[in-house]
Amino acid sequence: MTRLALLAAGAAGLTVLAITPAHADAAVLPGGHSEAVTSCGNSRLQSGLSTRLCAEVTGTTVEFYGTVALAGPPSKGSPPPAGRELFTTLTSEVAGGSTPQSQARTVIFTSANLEVRGLVSTVACGSTVRGTFGVASFPWAANPVTHEVTVTC
Repeated sequence: MTRLALLAAGAAGLTVLAITPAHADAAVLPGGHSEAVTSCGNSRLQSGLSTRLCAEVTGTTVEFYGTVALAGPPSKGSPPPAGRELFTTLTSEVAGGSTPQSQARTVIFTSANLEVRGLVSTVACGSTVRGTFGVASFPWAANPVTHEVTVTC
């Protein structure tokens, strides 16, 4: 498969992902228990890799996590990609609320999909929480993806 065909397939895949809704409501079960609802924002290339920010909402608890994956399949017959050191930044902020939470972490990416977790917030019903996820790897700077959710009870 030529590089142009791979690029076109990747662009088509990203276009489909851009249609994904970026809003999540946590469902409340009888007895006041909540089930987790996960939603993800649009994906974006950072450091030559596909990145995305997701939020898992359970009741009034919101956990943001970033995902990192290969931007496309490796060429047939080629060796697997070497591990790469990535510098990740994950932030979470309640709209009109307190100081944002931030986490910086270095991770090693191989060809397997990777999740970067760590920011959990408990917020009031009706709050909107916005997160960002940035990935940098020399010589590329981060180009963060964003996602926001409104917690409904």
